Amino acid sequence: MADKCHSDLCLLGLIILSSLLTGTSGVNDAHVFISSGENVRLPCNNHLHDCKSTTWIYNRHSAAAELITLGIKKKDTERHERLSLGSDCSLNIKNIIKDDYGFYTCRQYVNGQQQRTDACVYLHVLHVSSSSSQTEISAGSSVTLYCQLYSYTGVSCDDWIRSEGIQLFWVNQAGVKLTISDSRYQESAAGHCIITLTTTLLNEDDNREWRCEVTLRNQVKTSVTYTVKSSELTFILHSSSRFSDSSDSSPHHKINYNDSSNFYTRVELVVWL
Repeated sequence: MADKCHSDLCLLGLIILSSLLTGTSGVNDAHVFISSGENVRLPCNNHLHDCKSTTWIYNRHSAAAELITLGIKKKDTERHERLSLGSDCSLNIKNIIKDDYGFYTCRQYVNGQQQRTDACVYLHVLHVSSSSSQTEISAGSSVTLYCQLYSYTGVSCDDWIRSEGIQLFWVNQAGVKLTISDSRYQESAAGHCIITLTTTLLNEDDNREWRCEVTLRNQVKTSVTYTVKSSELTFILHSSSRFSDSSDSSPHHKINYNDSSNFYTRVELVVWL
């Protein structure tokens, strides 16, 4: 009988905790990092000759929900309009939101019988928000930016980040990491999965950028940039992507971080200066 991929949540937590401690995980497991507002492709590494056998299942802290059943998109899901099935049976999700993070399973059925081992994808979503809800912000105002990585791996986000060598940090427009030695900025972290940046806006901040990055073993996986513009306050999302083969080939890790692209999201914070 084909293996079922982490069908029980308690068993899932125990399996992943064990894998984190031993440095191993399912060979078909993939981890994809993306920023909110982007489009993402989740690979199905066990598909057959066509997608009529493919079922995609979503799971996160609750009962599993089918998104695609035997190649047909379910119409009673919240994500219905944002989902599509690729020609290679991958799951495409448009306009990612932070609540899309979680555990996705690609499963194959033929004549009601499961075929092959499940292909499992963990989707991690980076989301940045601002403390300001005002229509205008003037020079001298304090702004706090919140950067959070939403992840579900069956164990706490903090434990997972520590074990896998993942880091979140803020950099300036030159790509230099911001530190507490710069008196302009105050950084704090409620845990390893969220960091905040607080600064007071200055007249010379027009076009200044602050970027939150997620790195895995010193390689940037995704980032979100805030840019200050001198105008009335609006939030404008711009995005760009760069192809990068980021497959993890280190012999002591079998968790596959083979997302096909590194994504960079730009958020323009437009203020009165």
